[in-house]
Amino acid sequence: MTSNLKNVKPIFLKELRSYFNSAVAYVVIVVFLVIVGWFFTSDLFLMNIASLRMMFEIIPAVFLFVIPAITMRLLSEEKKSGTIELLTTKPLTDVEIIAGKFLAAWALVGIALLPTLLYYITIASLGNIDNGPVIGGYLGLLLMAGVYVAIGLFASSLTENQVVAFILGFVFVFALYMLDKILFYLPGWLASIVEFLGIDYHLSNIARGVIDTRDIIYFLSALLFSLYVSVLSLQRRNW
Repeated sequence: MTSNLKNVKPIFLKELRSYFNSAVAYVVIVVFLVIVGWFFTSDLFLMNIASLRMMFEIIPAVFLFVIPAITMRLLSEEKKSGTIELLTTKPLTDVEIIAGKFLAAWALVGIALLPTLLYYITIASLGNIDNGPVIGGYLGLLLMAGVYVAIGLFASSLTENQVVAFILGFVFVFALYMLDKILFYLPGWLASIVEFLGIDYHLSNIARGVIDTRDIIYFLSALLFSLYVSVLSLQRRNW
C-alpha cells in the first residue's frame, strides 16, 4: 500500500468545502456545541462547579452520534452516484482517496472543538486551572475523533446507503466505546484484555494529563488499521 499521496490535498480541500457548501458542517457544529454547552453551563451556573470535567466526559458520548453523521456520506454517496468510478479514472490511488476524505472529516471535528476553548477561557478567568489535564483532554479527544472518523469511513465504504452507513458507524464506535464498561461481567484474565481494547480507557488515561506512549500507540494503531481496512473495502470494486 504505497503512494506518494500528492493528490491528498486537493481531495481534502474538496471534501472540506463540500461540508460547508451544504448544511452538514453548520448543523453538526451547532448541535455539537449546543449539547456540550448545555452540560458545561449546567455545571457552572446551576451546580456552581467551575470545571471542564463534565465537558470532557460528555464529548466522547456526543461523538458517538456526531462523527458517524459526518462520515456516513464520504464513500456511500460517491458509490451511489457513481462518482467513485469517476474518481478512480483520474490519477488517484485508493490510499489518496481514503486519506483525503479522512483528513477532511477529522478537520471538521477539530473545527467543531475549537469554540469549546471559550469554556476553558471562562474557567481560567474564574481562578487557577491545571493545564495538564486540559491539554491531555483535548489531545485525547482529537485522537479519539481520528479513530471514530476512520471507523466511520470504513462503515461508509461498505454500503451505498447513507442511513445504513450511519447505523454501521454508530454500532462500530459504540461497541469500541463500551468495551471497558462490561468488565464486571468478564473473568479477570479476559477483563484486562478487553479493558485495553476499550477506547474510553485510553482517553481517560490521557485526560489525566499523563501522556503514556502505550495510549498513543493504541490510538494510532486503531486509526491506521481502520484506514487500512477502508482501503481494502474500496478496492473490492476491482475484485
